[in-house]
Amino acid sequence: MAKASKYTSKTPDENGVIHWSEAENKIWSELVARQLKCIAGKACNEYMEGLEKINLPHDRIPQLSELNEVLLATTGWQVTPVPALIDFDEFFRLLANKQFPVATFIRSREEFDYLQEPDIFHEIFGHCAMLTNPDFAKFTHKYGQLGYAAEKKDRVYLARMYWFTVEFGLMQTDDGLRIYGGGILSSPGETQYVYSDKPEINPMNVLDVLRTPYRIDIMQPLYYTINSIHDLFDISQLDIMALVAQAKELGLHDPKFSPKEKLAS
Repeated sequence: MAKASKYTSKTPDENGVIHWSEAENKIWSELVARQLKCIAGKACNEYMEGLEKINLPHDRIPQLSELNEVLLATTGWQVTPVPALIDFDEFFRLLANKQFPVATFIRSREEFDYLQEPDIFHEIFGHCAMLTNPDFAKFTHKYGQLGYAAEKKDRVYLARMYWFTVEFGLMQTDDGLRIYGGGILSSPGETQYVYSDKPEINPMNVLDVLRTPYRIDIMQPLYYTINSIHDLFDISQLDIMALVAQAKELGLHDPKFSPKEKLAS
């Protein structure tokens, strides 16, 4: 990871319990209330069903053991507490072992609306509901296995696939466009933005996805859609590393955003 975090993850006590302050629980409560309103009629059915299963408390940050009970029973996954930032080796290793990393800190009041690094609200509200879905869980597991075995130069290609699915994935349904990506589901701005006329929305093509540059600090100019969550299972069965090799040969698509301005030293 590029830079050190200004946040520090909380360490669970000997019983695995994380002690959150009243102020931290209040931030969680306000984030959940705001985002539940925001995603109504926009989140995919699989997400809403998963949200019902994990039964998130609204008045406090849940303990990881509460989530693990549900995840283990549904798809065999677990959430694991990690420092605010972890390297790619550890990230892929955890996913390859059906462990979803959760940084155990919550954003400050000053960064209530936007946080560049993933906090516990993003990880739990954005991702855990989808991890109860077998197709999504299988895809994420396969992604972890591929990434853990891959060389560093190939991991940047795999990162694009994760970005445009697990983080910023959309789905075309009979009821219209729906969201399954946690990066959108945990962001009020991005949730509304995907329904504006600003972004380009294209059908999923794995080779294109592997060749599409992205920036983490802007609203996405481009999203890819699947037709059902089962499409992710189908993708997990492809020879993805052969597609990575093909993407490397073909080169990247032109970015649909301006380059990030470098800060003066």
